[in-house]
Amino acid sequence: MFTGIVEKTGKIVHIEKENSNYHFTIEVDFADELKIDQSMAHDGCCLTIVKIDIPKNQYVVTAMDETMLKTNLKSWCVGYEVNLERSMRFDGRFDGHIVQGHVDQTAICQEVIDDNGSWRYYFTYDAELNNFTVPKGSITVNGVSLTVVDSEKGRFSVAIIPFTYQMTNFHNIVPGSIINIEFDVLGKYVQKLMEQYFESQKK
Repeated sequence: MFTGIVEKTGKIVHIEKENSNYHFTIEVDFADELKIDQSMAHDGCCLTIVKIDIPKNQYVVTAMDETMLKTNLKSWCVGYEVNLERSMRFDGRFDGHIVQGHVDQTAICQEVIDDNGSWRYYFTYDAELNNFTVPKGSITVNGVSLTVVDSEKGRFSVAIIPFTYQMTNFHNIVPGSIINIEFDVLGKYVQKLMEQYFESQKK
């Protein structure tokens, strides 16, 4: 489990394709603290560490074809800056919201507005997948726990303060950028329960 509080950004230094799998080598300054088989969120996508090269401050994660198709990993390239968060410790402070590291779908940045020292980002997504946002609800964008500002069917906005802008890869997101979204897990359970309830009423 994660909280959507990005620790650091890492840099992709090598990409290797093996059959239907992709191996991403990522450079980050806490590679010496990592362990094989450890889970870590990459732009909000939970991936398992399979190799560590401490002298180079690098580690490797592998993504299968299904992950590549459903996330923004298909647009990653060498030099890409990726948001990183290690899984939450049981004795840690819960600063964000409940994040599973399971990307629900991707979205596209439509507009970025300078909001007098902060930034407003507008994203659109395929509403036919039956995901939704609510005003003031939680949303995870590229692994960052955020609060929804504007909420419409298939469209939402978030406000980004300078600290988040500098410490995550939001400073690289521009109109046309593909980002990962994980919708609020509590909202998804409520939606499922309501669907089951209304289905039972039809019988």
